[in-house]
Amino acid sequence: MPALSSRTQALAICGTLVAALLAVAALAPLPFSVAQPGVTADVLGEYRGRQVITVDGAGDPGGGDPGAEPSRGRLLATTIAATTPDTTVRLVDVVDAWFDTERAVMPRDSVYPVGDDPEEIEEHTTAQMEESQTEAVTAALRRLGMSGDEVEVELRLADVGGPSAGLVFALGIVDEIDDGDLTGGRTIAGTGTITARGEVGPVGGVPLKTQAAARDGATVFLVPEAECDDARAELPEDLRLVPVTTLEGALAALRALRDGGRVPSC
Repeated sequence: MPALSSRTQALAICGTLVAALLAVAALAPLPFSVAQPGVTADVLGEYRGRQVITVDGAGDPGGGDPGAEPSRGRLLATTIAATTPDTTVRLVDVVDAWFDTERAVMPRDSVYPVGDDPEEIEEHTTAQMEESQTEAVTAALRRLGMSGDEVEVELRLADVGGPSAGLVFALGIVDEIDDGDLTGGRTIAGTGTITARGEVGPVGGVPLKTQAAARDGATVFLVPEAECDDARAELPEDLRLVPVTTLEGALAALRALRDGGRVPSC
């Protein structure tokens, strides 16, 4: 049997090394999380057996406008579900998720910015949610020209952390107190942070949230204007995107949608 040339031997050695490196890379844990569409919750109704928004106002035990019609539609807060910090994500998981429109690969630090400790993560997301709820109440009451001395608003949404339900909470509060039927009988979903001044901010994970919305019957999705491009990337069929930058703009868009007016689009 003829001896291998030095070039052939070098190629064989290189091929072996490359194969070994690929094997190591395939098995090595990577600093990513794999996310998919999460649960939705109707803030105008109940979630896990508890009313999400409860309003008590002076002179009106039910809160809000006594003559307002109850909402005939739904207003969905949307979420994503990500692998836990202690879940090992490998190259094969990343590749699989890359080709799956119902999953997304995200840097673990963007999903869990406070580290890997489950208790610390829960405390962080709970604090974000509580702050978001406070801002939503303030923004909604300010928009209605009311104060916390006139009405008491309680928000309950268990097992949903983070600040991304702020916009939907504020809209739900306005609906409960004033409009009575912002949805016009539709199922409307959305996402976005909110400040006490009613400014709407981006949240991340929008393509997955649009899928969760469509899955649960939404036909309209309120998206922070800065994330329009992301929302269009994997937009489900028959789901209408409505960009918003403020609570006032979101209210105007929903009223226009309800009353047949001009509605902004991404």
